[in-house]
Amino acid sequence: MSGARMSALATLRGQIERIETAEVVHQRDRVALGHGEVDSALKGGLARAAIHEVFCEGRQGAAATGFVMGVAGRVTARRPLLWVRQDFSELEAGALSMSGLAELGLDPRRVVMVRAADVESALRTSADALACDALGAVVLELWGETRQFDLVASRKLTLAAQGSGVTGLLLRMAAQPLPSTAETRWMLRAAHSPPGSMWSAWGAPRFDAELLRNRHGPCGRWIMEWKCDECQFSESSAYPQPVAAAPAHRADPAVPWQRRTA
Repeated sequence: MSGARMSALATLRGQIERIETAEVVHQRDRVALGHGEVDSALKGGLARAAIHEVFCEGRQGAAATGFVMGVAGRVTARRPLLWVRQDFSELEAGALSMSGLAELGLDPRRVVMVRAADVESALRTSADALACDALGAVVLELWGETRQFDLVASRKLTLAAQGSGVTGLLLRMAAQPLPSTAETRWMLRAAHSPPGSMWSAWGAPRFDAELLRNRHGPCGRWIMEWKCDECQFSESSAYPQPVAAAPAHRADPAVPWQRRTA
């Protein structure tokens, strides 16, 4: 092996070692999500300059999308948010609604949407965006199992995030978790709204959030309620039981942050 290749290999090994060293991310800035128990498990909040994965099962894509939007709103710190989607995502999960973002308390003018033709393009775009310190966060939405997103691709995204200080959020629908360099990994489901009269049926979005992986603290499962006026999560106000997955024969429930496309 040539000297140049040996040097490149040594450099790559050093980068990987820094990623896998716990203190690298532990010393990064953290942003509180607003939910006391969750923030405690995260040692003060979600780590910036890191990669976080959000998975969902079955027909829970709307819940996972809403959760990612809320987290992105917390970590962007008034900077632009870049959302990268595969071009067929609207057919599978519906289009993102800018008016829905506004209803959640987020500024749609700070959101830049990118449609990628394939997984390779989505990964390249996300890596380039994560290296741009003018952004607050980058959301990479991937549908289904993708062999292109392996441990090497995950390391590239983590290195870019650590170098710029930008936070990466990976939204994985209809996919199984695989080895990665993510700081945290979540499984999202919809949660019941508290019982009330028909006139108060529309309440705050509620998420059944399970923390499957946490590099620097315990895992757990909580009901997290999104407060649109405060733009943060909070503990469940009432009726804390998580909801079961919706039956497959029922249509997706209407949510303000997604609209169906023909």
